[in-house]
Amino acid sequence: MDKMSDNIFTENPMTQSVNPQFQITADNPPGFHLLSKPSGSTCNIDCTYCFFLSKEALYPNEKSRMSEATLEEYIRQLLESHRISEVTVAWQGGEPTLMKLDFFRLSVEIVEKYRRPGQVINYTFQTNGILLNDEWCEFFKKNNFLVGLSVDGPREIHDTYRVDRGSQGTFDKVMKGLNLLQRHKVEYNILCTVNAANENHGRTVYRFFRDELKAKWIQFIPIVERATSETIEIANQGWSIQKDRKRLLYTQTGNLVTERTVGALQYGRFLVDIFEEWVRHDVGKVFVQLFDVTLESYIGRHMLCIHAPTCGYGPALEHNGDLYSCDHFVEPDYLLGNIHKTHMQDLVSSPEQRKFGRDKLDSLTAQCQKCEVRQLCNGGCPKDRFALSKDGEQGQNYLCPGLELFFTHTRSAMLEMLKLLELHRAPADVMALITAEDIKRGIYQPCPCGSGKKFRFCHGNKNPESQFSKLNTGSVIETNKDK
Repeated sequence: MDKMSDNIFTENPMTQSVNPQFQITADNPPGFHLLSKPSGSTCNIDCTYCFFLSKEALYPNEKSRMSEATLEEYIRQLLESHRISEVTVAWQGGEPTLMKLDFFRLSVEIVEKYRRPGQVINYTFQTNGILLNDEWCEFFKKNNFLVGLSVDGPREIHDTYRVDRGSQGTFDKVMKGLNLLQRHKVEYNILCTVNAANENHGRTVYRFFRDELKAKWIQFIPIVERATSETIEIANQGWSIQKDRKRLLYTQTGNLVTERTVGALQYGRFLVDIFEEWVRHDVGKVFVQLFDVTLESYIGRHMLCIHAPTCGYGPALEHNGDLYSCDHFVEPDYLLGNIHKTHMQDLVSSPEQRKFGRDKLDSLTAQCQKCEVRQLCNGGCPKDRFALSKDGEQGQNYLCPGLELFFTHTRSAMLEMLKLLELHRAPADVMALITAEDIKRGIYQPCPCGSGKKFRFCHGNKNPESQFSKLNTGSVIETNKDK
């Protein structure tokens, strides 16, 4: 949930580089959010829906490990490219813990070597948690890392797709990693993909994160795996290496989706199911990324690239210094260049990258341009724009029915929170307003979530039964006496 500050420094130290041959110009963006993949697509597990595993085909003869030379070049260029006060050093994969801890210790030393006066460094680290130990967590805590932990829900849901190379579930190993993060008081958030296995269990998944995992920050990322008529059969089998079959390189092509892909409308229902729980009990206590940025968008600030009018400031860096337009477009057509040959800032501000970002706005369908929630959604991520609009126009977002449902359904509550902010009151005060509406409506009226159930048996039920295992809290979160 790392957010980039929009505070532009005007003092000389922030506009000058430690490299006298590099000069920032007005055409360069003041900052950007780069995802670095030090181990490339290499991972120690084999999630069925992880098409990024297939990216190893881009570097068939290379060991996907970032060298110290590339590490230093990356950090130096990242820091000298920013004019904003905050710089995020974001590590992702694959699985970044495969790089071993000494690599990241060195990265922090290099940051201190090149950090300019006034620069504030935020470290983020996305992991499956399986290789974490006390030493890793001590390092994270000492250096104020925000660790994203990938979990898809309770064991039965998580283990559907998040499996190891022997096709065995990884839930228990991930929970051990979570316990370590909590024991060392490392700041963490939960990253949950929304897929065919959990799309009908929004509240169950959310309550599990909130009540069992004690999560305060949560991201929900929809799984949308594209395929063509020629590749759909292979794609449905997953992206891991399989006997007698060459791994397919995933690219953003095709208008079919895999069996694991979240349903378009169901994605919206999943979000609404969670929102109706959150808006009654957890505003100001649990922070759901999409809910936060939606409220921000009502005041004209787009904090998430997916729903910003344009994009292009979220490039991805491969292990060898290759820079791609976006984490979702790590494929040959979107290779901007290599930082060993061209400065990162020049690549990010290149005509090709500016066109990539502008195309998001310029390619909106007529349906999108007329949509009443356009200012909140802005057509969603370009990677998902492969469906037909209601007018038969190519380029509509596959998730459009769900996105429209979510933004329309949450509008009244968001506007109430906006009013509260304008009155210098906390958005959490909206919960009292919602409670008053619930009392007025009555427990036997239809639930406002749209499920068709009576409120008493839906979002008015404080302790709904779950079809999944009722995990003993002690089996997921260690009790104080165990610390």
